[in-house]
Amino acid sequence: MTQINKMIELNDGNRIPQLGLGVWQLNDQDTYTSCRTAITAGYRHIDTAMIYGNEEAVGRAVADAIEAGDVTREDLFITTKLWNSDQERASQAIDESLRKLGLDYVDLYLMHWPCPDYGKYVGAYEQLVEIQKSGKAKSVGVCNFYQEALDEIIEATGHTPAVNQIEIHPGFSQTVQRSDNARRGVVTESWSPLGQGQNLKEPAIANIAARHNVSTAQVIIAWHLKRGDVVIPRSSNPQRVEENFNVWDINLSEAEVEAINVMDRPDGRIGPDPKEFNAGTPAEKPES
Repeated sequence: MTQINKMIELNDGNRIPQLGLGVWQLNDQDTYTSCRTAITAGYRHIDTAMIYGNEEAVGRAVADAIEAGDVTREDLFITTKLWNSDQERASQAIDESLRKLGLDYVDLYLMHWPCPDYGKYVGAYEQLVEIQKSGKAKSVGVCNFYQEALDEIIEATGHTPAVNQIEIHPGFSQTVQRSDNARRGVVTESWSPLGQGQNLKEPAIANIAARHNVSTAQVIIAWHLKRGDVVIPRSSNPQRVEENFNVWDINLSEAEVEAINVMDRPDGRIGPDPKEFNAGTPAEKPES
């Protein structure tokens, strides 16, 4: 039976399915298979990005699902992202992504990283605001933004991002940034929600999983959902794609949620620090 995905209202009045499918690092075939499996299982939210190189595979899967009568375009929530090297040409970049996806619009367009040394993220966000006005993206937001960067773009544009997609997983729960997002009315979305597999053997999580008779991955996804974050686990395994959606009946107690929260550690971050990451921009390789 197809389960109903909880929807979260964004600050612009649109709604985002709380549980989605991520396709980072998936090749075209795995992307296509995972997307088709996900839609059949009940997912309605797919998250891709220009830099992933699989927008076309996502587009094929979406087109085939619509042609098969599994969903309509309006049923789906599709996210893609502006890569760092395109921060000065966002209006062209969105057109290129839409062409690859085979879509007239995306539901959410995100700036992938601030790249502070490049110094272009305010202008890039101004372009995202115009993209939203054009209808090519229903909502716009950011990824990996920290408090000071959010202050800057909001002050410059008078526009608050709908979403801030940041690294969150057990061991790195991002309490401070989540609170800052909530204060602004920005929805927090979790990338790398399973800690790139590192969290799947955590004894504390395994104990919770045993109590609920579910997998550790399902417990971690349920933890994200209980906290109110949007979450986008990925897998190339169709069985796991289905399993990752079968989490709506897992009711973690507050004590179980806190048992995972307290796993935070100083070295919990897996990805790069957004205040230092400038990959893909001229600032990545300063002149000597």
